[in-house]
Amino acid sequence: MPFAQGSRTQLAYIAESTYGTTPSTPAMVEVPFVTHSLDLTKTRVQSAQITADRMPRIDRHGQRTVTGDIAVEMRPADYDWLLEGALFGAFASNILNTGTTVKSFTVEDGALDVTQYRAFTGCMVNTMQMSIAPNQMTTATFGIIGRNITQSATPLDASLTAASNNEPFDSFSGAITEGGSAIAFVNSIDFTLNNNLNPIFVLGAVQTPQMEFGMSTLEGTMTVFYQDAVLINKFLNETESSLQIVLDDRVAGLGYTLLMPRIKINGAAVPVGSPASRLITLPFVALRDSTTGTQLRITRTV
Repeated sequence: MPFAQGSRTQLAYIAESTYGTTPSTPAMVEVPFVTHSLDLTKTRVQSAQITADRMPRIDRHGQRTVTGDIAVEMRPADYDWLLEGALFGAFASNILNTGTTVKSFTVEDGALDVTQYRAFTGCMVNTMQMSIAPNQMTTATFGIIGRNITQSATPLDASLTAASNNEPFDSFSGAITEGGSAIAFVNSIDFTLNNNLNPIFVLGAVQTPQMEFGMSTLEGTMTVFYQDAVLINKFLNETESSLQIVLDDRVAGLGYTLLMPRIKINGAAVPVGSPASRLITLPFVALRDSTTGTQLRITRTV
């Protein structure tokens, strides 16, 4: 009997109309990925009873929660569902803003070589972490929280809709603009959006009936080469700015423009760690902008 291999793993998704319920005839869509760690955990309920022989007799399984990450190399089209899930919104005229629309999905992990399929229901995007750095693809990690799992020897859909053949974004293409002006010498940008999701548990059920969510927080760090005091002064003077990142596939002209229209820089460290070039480390927070009505806007180029 063969062992399941990571290279023979298939990931697919379908949007849910009702939270935690897979559509009756799901048309699953293939998801290109680098790694994933989706899994189900259960709480343990243990008795506090004291026995003369000192040995416990009761250890039960309690509430269920799906958690894990889906790590990807960002590319056009294939991750729009994850972007919409993270922003609680939907693309309209190729524009996606931070919103309040809850989106949930069924995500299926298929181990094709052993013909086993795990379907995770009620999956929502809790966090989105994106990293742009030299000599690498633009990467994103989506933190997932879900409701339940089913294990089967049969896939939800035997004929997946194939993923696109689009090229991933690299760090050589596109552009970065701060405060309306291009920055030529950025070393890296990392940011994380957090929806602060949490399962709600009620009496009589081991599965959450729904997820509660908090404020959408978006914070990150930009490192730039130390050339002048412009960005340092924005921190010192508490001057608000904006940050725009253009991702371009370099092949078909497809991409995304990520706009944080209102950011505040909350630090400007310039340490000396070696004889090499000095960098300014600039942690920032993205806030709601009154003109655009959003903290993050993603515009598709199609």
